[in-house]
Amino acid sequence: MMYRAQVRGRCQLQYVGQGYAESDIRQWLYEWTAQAERHYSGFGEGIQTRSYQIAWRFVTNGGQDEGIIRPVLGARGWPYYPGSSMKGAFRNACTPEQAVHYCGSPAGQKELSPGLLRFHGGYPTDAHWLNNLVDVIHPQQAWQVESQSDHSAFAGISLYRPELSFGISSSEPLTEEEWKIVWEIWEKALANGLGSRVSAGYGQIETAQSSTDTLYKVSLRGQGVASKLLDGTAEFRDNLFKAALRGNTLRLLGGLLGEAEAKKRVEELWGGLGSGRNGPIVGLLGSTFLAEVCEVDSFGKGKFELPVYEVEGELRLTAVRNLKDDQRQQLKKLCQSLLIFTMLLGGFGKSWRRVDHRLFYQQYLQNKPMIGCHWQFAEPPANKLLVPINGPKNLHSIGSAIDYVRDAFRNWLKIKEEIQNPPQWREAWHSQKVQVWARIADNQQDSRAVQWFHGPYSGEATIKGSILTGKINQIGRIWHRMYPRYTSQENQQKQREPELTKGFVEILTIFPDGSEVSNQFLEFLSTPGSDFKKVWPLS
Repeated sequence: MMYRAQVRGRCQLQYVGQGYAESDIRQWLYEWTAQAERHYSGFGEGIQTRSYQIAWRFVTNGGQDEGIIRPVLGARGWPYYPGSSMKGAFRNACTPEQAVHYCGSPAGQKELSPGLLRFHGGYPTDAHWLNNLVDVIHPQQAWQVESQSDHSAFAGISLYRPELSFGISSSEPLTEEEWKIVWEIWEKALANGLGSRVSAGYGQIETAQSSTDTLYKVSLRGQGVASKLLDGTAEFRDNLFKAALRGNTLRLLGGLLGEAEAKKRVEELWGGLGSGRNGPIVGLLGSTFLAEVCEVDSFGKGKFELPVYEVEGELRLTAVRNLKDDQRQQLKKLCQSLLIFTMLLGGFGKSWRRVDHRLFYQQYLQNKPMIGCHWQFAEPPANKLLVPINGPKNLHSIGSAIDYVRDAFRNWLKIKEEIQNPPQWREAWHSQKVQVWARIADNQQDSRAVQWFHGPYSGEATIKGSILTGKINQIGRIWHRMYPRYTSQENQQKQREPELTKGFVEILTIFPDGSEVSNQFLEFLSTPGSDFKKVWPLS
């Protein structure tokens, strides 16, 4: 089937209209895996080996078979990480002297000399790689930020949490001390990730220590609606962090630059397909999530049953390329600003525009599907990531935090002001296109807005099912966030320290469209009865 023409009735690997069980990609996988080797044969004598657990998914650049990205395949269909790729990753982790000693002179040098080491690649240590092979690639930038344009998911093939054994040999006998150095270099290479799509969380080693290229890291705890693969399997997908941060980068840049320039700058930061002769672009930033807890379960019954997740772990934002010191410092501030913005106003993953209804509106879920997510810091983060609110008079701190984030982007772009005419996107972050409102909520049961999404907010006036709240296949124009409330207290050393309370700051981010329902709701928010105050923009 792999070699059949992609014509209707023969083989359409990206078409699952008849259902996954009858799809061509399922048949394609069967014809590959049914004949693949089931036993790990290991390396030969004289080869030093070590095994490492991949934290999530792993994909090697095996090229494409008619639109399907798949791993590099070795003898009898066993996937592997090529020795040539292993050597390249190892060389990048070496000092210049180590690179010549272990890997040989670089191509182009007058006097070539072979290196000491031979790299034999990496192989799954058991047949678990056969499980959950079908990956989902679902670009949503245009759908989420710009407009209601068409969007589709594509299938790819990657290995799910394989344990990989890597082999290295030497042309000369090495002492135990030197082998220790060799494996330390290799583990430094592993900390940067292996294979393709490492900037989105693929190819990360579970036990890897923090890479020297980590710009920012923070411990997070989250829960929400899990994703489903093509075969219906539920999965918490680590690439949701990069997707959220990349989307927020585009929103913020859309309020400061023109449409084309904003997209270009996003690709400089996060990578992209590029255009014209320039081709694909390797960005400056990547994300890695190392989960300490990851539980995927289900919630609801019958037709309302949905997969849900609870996770806790460390999110690292990393530099994908080598940076100069000043550029590195600016990027660190940019990462910090993105985390402030995302944690203050939204979240990560599916249904991130809504609060987790299990926490804030449980009575709604008796005969309805699960909605929303909730993210918070798992451990007290650096003060700079928090927005403390001591009381209603301090709600303006939210607007100040948003201004701080935008200033970080202005400094990166080396501009002073926002543009006069922002792109005609639904969610460009410009003072003419977005408003942020907030109030203090005493506890989980004190969310007012969550009820307005499912019923009237005043008399018979409602935003339920409107262009503001959205519906199936239509993204709304409101974000709703219950931000865990911190207060700022002065300690005995006269330093201010944040303290987590039992309350929340309820925040509505609205992108008005000028419609009657939009105008009426904004007018209601400005009345004392709503209990909300406008916190951005203030002029």
